[in-house]
Amino acid sequence: MSRNDTRLTRTSAVTDGRTLTDVTSTQRGGGLVDAAVRAAHARRALAEGSDAAARWIARTVRPPGVILAVVASAGLVCGVLFGWVEWMAAGATALLLLAMAIPFLFGVRSYRVDLRLPHLRIIAGTGVTAGITVSNDGTRIALPGRIDIAVGDGLVEFGVPLLRPGHVVEETLELPPQRRGVIVVGPATTVRSDPLGLLRREHAFDDEYRLFVHPRTVALPSTSAGLLRDLDGSPTRRLVDADMSFHAIREYANGDSQRQIHWKSTAKTGRLMVRQYEESRRSRMAVVLGVAGEEFADDDEFELAVGCAASLGLRAIQDAREIDVVVGAEIPRVVKGRLRAIRHLPAASPRVLLDSFSGVDVLENTMRAEEVCALVAEGSDRLSVAVVVVGSTVDANRLRQAALAFSADTVVVGVLCDERAHPRLRTLGGIPVLTVGTVEDLAGLLHRGATG
Repeated sequence: MSRNDTRLTRTSAVTDGRTLTDVTSTQRGGGLVDAAVRAAHARRALAEGSDAAARWIARTVRPPGVILAVVASAGLVCGVLFGWVEWMAAGATALLLLAMAIPFLFGVRSYRVDLRLPHLRIIAGTGVTAGITVSNDGTRIALPGRIDIAVGDGLVEFGVPLLRPGHVVEETLELPPQRRGVIVVGPATTVRSDPLGLLRREHAFDDEYRLFVHPRTVALPSTSAGLLRDLDGSPTRRLVDADMSFHAIREYANGDSQRQIHWKSTAKTGRLMVRQYEESRRSRMAVVLGVAGEEFADDDEFELAVGCAASLGLRAIQDAREIDVVVGAEIPRVVKGRLRAIRHLPAASPRVLLDSFSGVDVLENTMRAEEVCALVAEGSDRLSVAVVVVGSTVDANRLRQAALAFSADTVVVGVLCDERAHPRLRTLGGIPVLTVGTVEDLAGLLHRGATG
């Protein structure tokens, strides 16, 4: 046999009446296979190390550092190959500057940073105070550095002085005023960099908070009075089998409850007769907020509409009314016009409702306000009051179309938000429309509508 021949060994055993045969293969050339495996592992480790080094360089070396690295490489190579002293001096200087920047990267993890945000809910346009504690838990002196705190798309910087072992620094940071939204604050990131900005090293901590920036709202009169008076308990023209407002007697039909049988009429006519009632109005209110970008002149006008809708929702919750707060949902562009979608905002409590309004954004691919109203009316036929909040680009025809989507027993009120207009109350096609320039105008117009 040659050195690379394979030798087979068969071993048989009898177990429970069955014969098991084990075949073992021995390769004399196993050394070559082991060498190939080790080479493959080495190539893989080298590739992983190269990738890690490339990622580290991309994170650490800043554009000025890249330029100096190129100058150092080109200068030293040209100086050695062609004997150009000036190029060699430039390359050596660039290399020296890079070497001097390396010590500034040490100690990026020598701090322990604790970020605190005492208030997680604020009103739009106001700032928030954050607390930060930096301590040196190591046994060596920590060099001065900087801590960056992400606040949404921005950064707040905090300078850290020289810290002895066990030294603690506490500071209060005033975060800038925020626009309505859900803002992510944190994490705090320690930054090490040389004075020339050639190299930079960062380490992010775990502290991260979600800051809910609520819209500006105003206190409104109760929905049991004023223009939005809720006629809870008043009869409607819809006939039902059981309610409070008696309407008439009719003949018994299959499925009618025996408790509604009117025995005196049954005795007179000889046929089973049952009572019939007019359905009473239910204390259920809907606030429909248009979110299509085409319905608003600018972002400030949309913020005004959000504040008006939030104020109406808060008033309904305070009056213990059942409320639906509805906005249009994002629709993919490829199915826009063929798909209808709305989103109901949670309104279990004032805080939950305001948190929901913090995350409402203007959308480009969504249903128009009148289409949202039509879908809301299809999903709930027991609304007593519906308020439609839109921007200044929505005309009277579209408002009337939105109002016609609801049943005749539903009181529909339009709120037109226009920062350039004077506050006024008018009737368009039998629909009261409030034009507001600020969120404070809403309370006065609602009260004026009740007395006017």
